[in-house]
Amino acid sequence: MNKSNSQATGNFKVTAEAMFKARRRLLQMHFESGVGHIGGNLSALDAMLIVFGEFLRADDKFILSKGHSAGALYIALWSVGRLGDDDLKQFHKDNTFLAGHPPAAGIPDIPFATGSLGHGLSLAAGTALGMRLNGNDARVYCLTSDGEWQEGSTWEALIFACHHKLSNLVVLVDHNGLQGFGSTAEVASMSPLWHKLQGFDVDLEVIDGHDADAIRHAVQRTTHRPHFIALRTVKGKGVSFLENRMDSHYLPLNEAQFQAAMAELALP
Repeated sequence: MNKSNSQATGNFKVTAEAMFKARRRLLQMHFESGVGHIGGNLSALDAMLIVFGEFLRADDKFILSKGHSAGALYIALWSVGRLGDDDLKQFHKDNTFLAGHPPAAGIPDIPFATGSLGHGLSLAAGTALGMRLNGNDARVYCLTSDGEWQEGSTWEALIFACHHKLSNLVVLVDHNGLQGFGSTAEVASMSPLWHKLQGFDVDLEVIDGHDADAIRHAVQRTTHRPHFIALRTVKGKGVSFLENRMDSHYLPLNEAQFQAAMAELALP
């Protein structure tokens, strides 16, 4: 495992071909490990690839609040050479650094263990304030799910970030509309979430979370307040029989499904 953290990752151009390859590699990793949570990984992967590939500098931090999308985080690190194929083979195995949720230690690019949904934004906001107090111009990127905005701690973190005007905080919301037990509208309706966020002192954008240029344009903006980017995404993006299906939140692929998915994701 490449444990060096001395250089930036954000100096790669993420091409359409690279995004295809990353999607295929994610499916392979999950299939070989017999692990589900594929739908939410596929909805979040595009944004993570672009943040890691094109924007993340040496002192910047990325915090994955929706920890069950750890697979997409590992693939993003793989895409910029921070993890290798041998590392990915250890995904979800015993005694691995590549656990089902981001680990507390072992991978320098992952600053916090996350996945108890609702506390990632608090960690990100505190980190952003700490960087500012230390005179560090680094940025903190935090990717949340839409479902975890049903957690009170997330709103408390938002209030904190607004109060301190954390302009070095970029929050990306994977707004795919589905969570573990149904749609976000069915479980605790706040959809669309950006209508609620408009009342806060943030710079807010709503974009197609699978449009690479839209993601680039949003992330590169400099703001004077916390920057929120609502990513309109599709759970299971790229695999027709997983798209917008709640069961893609949990279920692993069998052999036939894996082969069908890889065929759909064949390079043009």
